[in-house]
Parts: sequence; structure tokens; C-alpha cells
Amino acid sequence: MALRSLDNALPALQERPRKIAKVAAVKAEDLVVATDENLAPPATAAEASVEYVASCDLLPLDDPETKVERLLEDLDSKDWLKLCEALNVVRRLALHHSSLMLPILDKVMLVTMKAMKNPRSALCKTSIMASTDIISSSLGRTLLLNKDGAFDQLLLQLLLKASQDKKFVCEEAEKSLHEMARSLPPIPLLKRLHLYVKHANLKVRAKAAVYMSHCVSKMDFGVMKEFGLGNILHMAADLLNDRLPAARESARGMINSVHRAFCGDHGRGEEGNGAEPSQLWQDFCFSNLRPSAAQSIAKIILQ
Repeated sequence: MALRSLDNALPALQERPRKIAKVAAVKAEDLVVATDENLAPPATAAEASVEYVASCDLLPLDDPETKVERLLEDLDSKDWLKLCEALNVVRRLALHHSSLMLPILDKVMLVTMKAMKNPRSALCKTSIMASTDIISSSLGRTLLLNKDGAFDQLLLQLLLKASQDKKFVCEEAEKSLHEMARSLPPIPLLKRLHLYVKHANLKVRAKAAVYMSHCVSKMDFGVMKEFGLGNILHMAADLLNDRLPAARESARGMINSVHRAFCGDHGRGEEGNGAEPSQLWQDFCFSNLRPSAAQSIAKIILQ
């Protein structure tokens, strides 16, 4: 049998080239991990260039009427740096030309609170500083006494920001809350703060308690009586059982403030028919609180 010619052999199979997966080039700045909305991206060079001017260094505007006319347009800017500049104009208007901003205060506050929710730290801090200057001016009292809800929204945002772990923003929010307690009427502010001691966020509850204590410490005995001594003690008694130490310590501060004012007033012999102030205090607590709460408050005074 004749051998098959090698020339007729099947050609060798050629291996197909393997496909190489294409890897798209990714820029480093695109590698942003989605995180909680309260966490801001790392500070950029633009953020680092933002200047935070102290309130005492803000000068009056040369032409405030023109600035007011353009203010809402400037606050509507999509450029966050320009928005920061507009918020600094708000600060100067609030401190030196507050009457000019009064007609547009509600619109200014909407933009300010929207900026406060922005994850960009520089913009958030600037908006809080603007809020502080508004609060310290005559506009703060207007906000507090209005019933349009703007003050409650502002207060909640400041309590939330003061409860954050981000020190850069937290400290600024605390300054704003301190200014509220310092410059605003204590009775309406105490009522507003009390709304948040039942908040779902434990830290918000504690911050509200801290500034409630500040409000009470500002009151003299007459103002406490106007608000209701029993009401203040009820608030404090509830906070004594809070889970966070800051809230419990604030409750003790409220109790001590009321006790000092109460004993100071009764120590002058105006009421009580000669009874010792300490006995009058104990009688007052047991007549206004349930026995367990009255005993808890009595222990605090004895400590």
C-alpha cells in the first residue's frame, strides 16, 4: 500500500489570538467612594483658599442698597465660590444694614439652610457663620418670633451640625447655638429647644439639653416664674434619665440654676412665713413633681 504523501497532510491548526480585556483609564479624582452625605470630599485648593472672616472684622458695605438688589441673584449662583462670597455679603448686611435685608429675609434663610446641608465643608461653614451673624443682629429676634417655621428649621440644622464628628463644622455650629442662647429671649428659645429633647438622634437630644441649660442660666427668678418653675423642673427631671452624659449634666445645671434663684428669692423673706428656703424648696419640688422625680432632684442639690 502506497504511503500518503506528506504534501497532502492537513495544515496545522493555528491558535486564535486571545482577546485582551480593555481597561479604561480612570482618573484619580474619579475614584470617589460613595459615603454618607454628611461626609465631605477632601478639601481642594479652592476650598483652602476660602477666607473665614471674624464677625468683628466685617466692615459695612459701601453701597448696601445695590448689594441688596443683586443679593438673591448672587445667592442663586451655581458656582459655590461665588455663593460663599454672596453669603459673606449676607453677613455684612446682617451686622451693619439689617433693615435692608428684612424684606428678603425668608428667601435668604432658604438659601442659607440649603448651603448648610451641602457636603462641601467650606460652603457649609460659611453658611453657618452667616446664620450666626443673622442671629446676633435684630433679625435673629424676628426669626425667632415669626411663625413661618424658618427658625425651627435653622435650629434643627444647627443641632444636627453640632452633633457631627466633623470638628471643622461642629465647632462653628456650636458657636451659632451659643450666640442664640446669649442674644435671643430665653423663654421662646427654651420652648423651641425643648421640641428636640425627644429627637431620635441621641446627640441632637443632648445638644438641645445643653443649650436649654444655657437659657435657664440666663433667667432671673421673675423670668423663671413667667415660664413656670414647675415646667423647668419637669424638663430637667426627664433629662436626668437620658442615655447621654451631656444631657444628664445639662439637667443638673438647670436644676441648680432654678434652686439658686428660688432660694435667693425666698431667702429675702418675701414669701414663706419665716420657713427655711431649703424646706420651701423641698416642699415646692414634691408639690410639682412625682415623688421619684422630686427625690432625684433633692439628691442633686445635696451633692
